[in-house]
Amino acid sequence: MRRFATISTLLLGIVPLSLSATIDVVVGGPGVLEFTPPFVTASLGDIVRFTFQQKNHTATQSTFESPCLRAPGGFDSGFVPVADGVTSGFPVAELEISTTNPIWVYCRQGDHCQQGMVFAVNPGDRFTAFQAAATGGSAPSTSTAPASTTSPVLATPSFTTSITPSATATAGLDHKVIVGGPGILAYNPSNITAQVGDTITFEFHQKNHTVTASSFDAPCRALALTSTTGEVGFDSGFQPVADDALTFPTFTIQVNDTKPIWAYCRQGNHCGQGMVFSVNADESGTRGFAAFQALAKQLSGTTSTTTNSARVSAAGAHSASLLVAIAFVSIFVL
Repeated sequence: MRRFATISTLLLGIVPLSLSATIDVVVGGPGVLEFTPPFVTASLGDIVRFTFQQKNHTATQSTFESPCLRAPGGFDSGFVPVADGVTSGFPVAELEISTTNPIWVYCRQGDHCQQGMVFAVNPGDRFTAFQAAATGGSAPSTSTAPASTTSPVLATPSFTTSITPSATATAGLDHKVIVGGPGILAYNPSNITAQVGDTITFEFHQKNHTVTASSFDAPCRALALTSTTGEVGFDSGFQPVADDALTFPTFTIQVNDTKPIWAYCRQGNHCGQGMVFSVNADESGTRGFAAFQALAKQLSGTTSTTTNSARVSAAGAHSASLLVAIAFVSIFVL
């Protein structure tokens, strides 16, 4: 299983009597369309720590044969936008290595992959061919890329990211929220109270849902980057779960302040049917969870005309065993 850890970490086993290493990888940066370094060698139990810098990138699992397409069941960080003026507190995603097979990764923003923005763990001597296939230089040869060495398909990917965490936040409780389930279009529970430093782990059940930051005024519209404040939204990406699944992908966000967090499922008309979620909603006033859900149903997935409907603030993403985080979303094409 793979899982990402604060905004999506790989777990294959534990190496007895050894300490894992943390390997840093920078994603993007001012005018940079690349992972730095572009590939690494890692051992079981090591952590590959992706630090997202400017502008808006992803770390998405692909395959050697299809460098710029997400692998079925593969992990995906979702878009992680970082404003030009940010100089610290960059969002981080950690991948725990649980397999000795190569792991192929790309950025799915625009044509970034086609421009060579790809990455690999344990590629051997095949990274150059992988990047060439992404840019159209050549296609991977099945004679040099036997199926047995391609990245394994992940049934339950997990991703956790952390964005601009509060300097005063401390470790707190983890609140578990079930997303969907057989015939269920809801988050359970749908409304919680959390303290600064707490984490919220969303466990995705059947069928295919997301948890995506929105605002009270526009419940069914993803938050966008707000240039004047630097506030951004988060998005788990779609998490398909088979009817007979026995394990479930997770996504974790960290609560860094006491402001309400609003979220919804962006699958089809799920939000319009009331599939919304909130943290620290003010139940004593007119902007409680019930009012938020009622507005989602009233708007039925459409946006609000209020001027502040695109504002946001929120937190990250995680997986089946790593923790921490905050992932934020907004399309910020270079």
